[in-house]
Amino acid sequence: MNEHIKKIQEAIEPLRQQIVNHKVYSVVKNIDDLAVFMNYHIYAVWDFMSLLKGLQQNLTCTNVPWFPVGNANTRYLINEIVTGEESDLDAEGVRKSHYEMYLDAMKQCDAAPTVFLDFIAALQKSGNLDTAFTTTAIPDAAREFVDYTFNVINSGKAHLQAAVFTFGREDLIPYMFLTIVNDLNLKFPGQVSQFKYYLDRHIEVDGDHHSHLALEMTAELCGEDAQKWEEITAASITALEKRIALWDGIYNELVNTKELMEN
Repeated sequence: MNEHIKKIQEAIEPLRQQIVNHKVYSVVKNIDDLAVFMNYHIYAVWDFMSLLKGLQQNLTCTNVPWFPVGNANTRYLINEIVTGEESDLDAEGVRKSHYEMYLDAMKQCDAAPTVFLDFIAALQKSGNLDTAFTTTAIPDAAREFVDYTFNVINSGKAHLQAAVFTFGREDLIPYMFLTIVNDLNLKFPGQVSQFKYYLDRHIEVDGDHHSHLALEMTAELCGEDAQKWEEITAASITALEKRIALWDGIYNELVNTKELMEN
């Protein structure tokens, strides 16, 4: 393994453990709880795709006339990941992005993403992230998460984008949460199966094949540039801190909702 990669993994491991062992998973008890979780998590699913496309724009030529950009290996790595994320097969064998699969899963378990879709509509209309933030009821934790991701995207620095994509997103779904979703799928047949498929597929593709490609891409972009490795270590740490804050936001809403219902 690349020594620089190994050092980053060691630096972020305490934060990864906080995410994997986060208390939010213990309060997801039923379909309604899962719906709250999904209505926060969808922002991370969507801006993951935005980060991915930002990387593709940086590392390949997406304009006409075409000219080669960068080197062929990084072009291959990012295009391979984009193909899998943007046009995978859903449970019925239909080509869909992982984002579209997630929305399908939300629909199946009645986790209506009303606020999120309002946010997306406002962003499409205005083309301005701040306008979309201020004109919709996006939760604060989700807003801060998305805001950091787009700061990285707008930096135009491919090595930072690759780092947040690689170390801030992959392999963060714990076995505990998978067990909860499997149990809900058994208790509520026909309501959670698509979310279960999404998670299984995410682990199979993103956590294995794509994570290896992303690590290789990150190493390729940084080479032996010490400053770049320092920058991506800091960016990766911040990305994981933002994920913890997002999970804190979900936990707080679930706990507050349960307390209100009890009173």
